[in-house]
Amino acid sequence: MATILVVDDDRLMRRSVSIGLQDAGHSTVTAGSGEEALERARDVQPQLVLLDIGLPGMDGMETLRALRQSFDAPIIFVTARRRELDEIVGLELGADDYVTKPFDMDVLLARVRAVLRRAAARGESGGGADLPNLVVGDLKLDRSAHQVTVGGRTVSLTPREFQLLAYLASRPGDAVPIDDILRNVWGTDWIGETQTVYVHVRWLRTKIEEDAARPRRLHTVRGVGYRLTPAVKESPHVA
Repeated sequence: MATILVVDDDRLMRRSVSIGLQDAGHSTVTAGSGEEALERARDVQPQLVLLDIGLPGMDGMETLRALRQSFDAPIIFVTARRRELDEIVGLELGADDYVTKPFDMDVLLARVRAVLRRAAARGESGGGADLPNLVVGDLKLDRSAHQVTVGGRTVSLTPREFQLLAYLASRPGDAVPIDDILRNVWGTDWIGETQTVYVHVRWLRTKIEEDAARPRRLHTVRGVGYRLTPAVKESPHVA
């Protein structure tokens, strides 16, 4: 069981979520703002954070950035804003999952269990220690150092982006199905939407492609998934 920090400006929501988590065997601490969340995180070192995106003052995105500077505990975004789902699903800032309000407590508990299992598995595997580098054309992944270069240029990726790119790079030239990506990158217990893969690919292309709208390395295989290849040279235009 884990110590979980519940961050929400709605007092009743904090209370109901805390009770549900405690009934499932977890211990909880709560915060009603981003500033308070940082203080609580420093005090208790939580193993998981449930973070509402719509906080007053320092919002959820800013709070996540601040938490990531000092803590590596997994973070689940909670939101009632359907219009922001695309950004949240992208988890660009390094969140591990998301749930939307209103949610069933059983669904939240399932997400919590899944994220905690993935975090434990990462810890047991020792990260990327002693794993061989992956090279696909001018794209190079140093899995031990968690670094990526494209044409000699260092690229900064979130943990999930790095995992996705590493999995595709381990199968260069293959048309990798979406289900395989979800199973191997998000885990067999992932219960979110396949849209998360599409959004991660879009973010990844903005970082490894010269023109994300005309990808030369990370290609869509319609009806299947994605293929990573050495950069394909564009054919010269004939006047």
